[in-house]
Amino acid sequence: MAENSPANGAANPNPDGGAIQAQLNLQKIYTKDVSFEVPNAPKVFQLQGQPAVELNLSQRVNTLADSIFEVVLSVTVTCKIEENTAYLCEVHQAGIFGVAGFDAASQEGVLNTYCPNVLFPYVRQIVSDLVQSGGFPPLFLQPINFDAIYAEQQRRRAEAPAESPTTLNS
Repeated sequence: MAENSPANGAANPNPDGGAIQAQLNLQKIYTKDVSFEVPNAPKVFQLQGQPAVELNLSQRVNTLADSIFEVVLSVTVTCKIEENTAYLCEVHQAGIFGVAGFDAASQEGVLNTYCPNVLFPYVRQIVSDLVQSGGFPPLFLQPINFDAIYAEQQRRRAEAPAESPTTLNS
């Protein structure tokens, strides 16, 4: 009888015959692409300057089927010593997520916040391993607040039409 109780977390159909409850499931996590370059080796290992690390982050959502999405989190790390590139590390970590029963705005939020949060620890580990294997001290990426990034994107999107209404036909 416990299987019929809503308290056990099971997704029960709406008693009014409406839509099912929101469901989110992780189907697969995989590394889609990895690149690591040390273009100025071995000279770069003799440089004494302070390294400058630049992090670029992006994500892409691809629809695979009805309610099935591939989310790809891409991270590019460029480290320079003086004007010389010490290393360039690029990782594309992907996941396949089932997302059903959400309204459009909530689904977009899940795909742009929850999914990258799931993928980021994998990216962080791969980057650290690649950098260390490349002969450099390990690089530990700090946690990223994907909720704040998404909120900022939403804020900018809301302001954009007011600033340039003629761009709608471009």
